[in-house]
Amino acid sequence: MAGFTKWITGGLGFVLGGPIGGLIGFAVGSLIDGASDMVIMRDFQGQQQGRSPYAKTAEGDFKMSLLVLIACVMKADGAPKKKELNVVKRFLLANFGEEGALEALQILKNLLKQNIDDVQVARQINQYMNYAGKLELIHLLFDIAYADGAENPYELQVIQRISWNLGVSTLDFNAMKAPYTRTKDVNWAYTALEIKPNATDAEIKKAYREMAKKYHPDTVANLGEDVKKKATEKFRAVNEAYEELKRMRGFK
Repeated sequence: MAGFTKWITGGLGFVLGGPIGGLIGFAVGSLIDGASDMVIMRDFQGQQQGRSPYAKTAEGDFKMSLLVLIACVMKADGAPKKKELNVVKRFLLANFGEEGALEALQILKNLLKQNIDDVQVARQINQYMNYAGKLELIHLLFDIAYADGAENPYELQVIQRISWNLGVSTLDFNAMKAPYTRTKDVNWAYTALEIKPNATDAEIKKAYREMAKKYHPDTVANLGEDVKKKATEKFRAVNEAYEELKRMRGFK
């Protein structure tokens, strides 16, 4: 696995322990093909000893957590289908580049062979990751779940359970989901801004400012440029919701 060190260049911290650590140990261990890579993996573990459990989440922590959660969603309705794997492959290519995506896909395939307790995994992430990072994880899971244009109730159920165990509020969960349901929900823009349809124009403007601040890509800048770039889509959805309400209400 020659490119392994590049994929985790952001470092690994909290994911080396707990249930995620066990899952990653199996998934990555089966890919390591030489003594030098074993030394590299041991060095990474050594570098993280003594790290505060509340230190800033590293890029590698986020991406490994994402892979484990993707596996949970893919296994929601039984054995992952080839179509689902193709969707995830396109997602990884679009967001992590060709080399990163290929390595991530190899790790993911090994994760899919394991029994994963999404509750325990989410609780471990909740203990160490800040709220902005958790929101971005749920956003990315929604992106994958709706990538084929269909709504799978089993996948949504898993994402909702993960969200709850991450400590994400129901308002934030529904707000992130809303843009994906805009063709079926006439009130999606209100939900995306976490307000009711009877909100005043002033309340809409206030809600927009608060949501724009909460979902600004800079809140996940520490997780790497790939993640920050993807977070821009979530930020754009807030702007689109606001513009939709301005059009409907006729205010500026």
